[in-house]
Amino acid sequence: MGYQKTLMKSVFYSGIGLHSGKDVNISFNPALDDQGIVFSRTDLEGTPKVIAKVSNVVDTNRATTIGEGIAKVATVEHILAALSALGIDNCNIELSSVEPPVMDGSSLPFISLLKEAGICQLKTLKKAPIVIEEALMVRDNDRFISVFPYEGFRITFTSVNNNPIIGIQFGDYEITEDTFVKELASARTIGFMHEIEALQAQGLALGGSLENALVYDNEKPLNNPRFEDELVRHKILDVIGDLSLVGRRIKGHIVAVKSGHELNIMLARKILEKFA
Repeated sequence: MGYQKTLMKSVFYSGIGLHSGKDVNISFNPALDDQGIVFSRTDLEGTPKVIAKVSNVVDTNRATTIGEGIAKVATVEHILAALSALGIDNCNIELSSVEPPVMDGSSLPFISLLKEAGICQLKTLKKAPIVIEEALMVRDNDRFISVFPYEGFRITFTSVNNNPIIGIQFGDYEITEDTFVKELASARTIGFMHEIEALQAQGLALGGSLENALVYDNEKPLNNPRFEDELVRHKILDVIGDLSLVGRRIKGHIVAVKSGHELNIMLARKILEKFA
């Protein structure tokens, strides 16, 4: 099971939020045993905190948002996926806006920042993993996400996109730190030119650009894909981040078709209710 982990020192970064479009400063800092992942809003009076746990999820439209009281933190999934993959149990994250910096639209820059800080063991054992003992499923018409008993942590995902250039993509990965860093962490958020105006009217994607997303028009990508199947890899990255909100490692096989943040979080809640 091993011992809990945190950071050896603090690291800092400044950037722009994907959906908010706001400038933001963020720092990742060491934390104590059993504290978990805690976000602090330094721009709000009293620097209120939000614990990263599934019961604090307040929105899943286009991203996962957590909140407690007046404090909300949007688009946490890329950070949480990086922390989960590196086995970091406890971290204090301070940010000066509602949303972390989008970086390049993937988790890889967060992996680099966390490794720059260094990772150290604490004196407390990690919490026992949640062992999936029977199948669970959340379904919405032709979209679903399920989990089955399995000795490790595996994700099998089928993405279906109406754009014929993207079409159907399939990914199947045993999730380890090595696999995440090499195969999944650099997969970016996907965007479409025809969606941008509607999204921005909703106050979303205000910070999106060719620098922080893989963007398509109707015929081709407008920047270079990092993988032929970058969309499904990013979807798997999102699942890892969302499910990490259960607060413990999961021993199970996730199988999903066309799932998004809403269904991911619904499954996370079901897992906690049934097995934790």
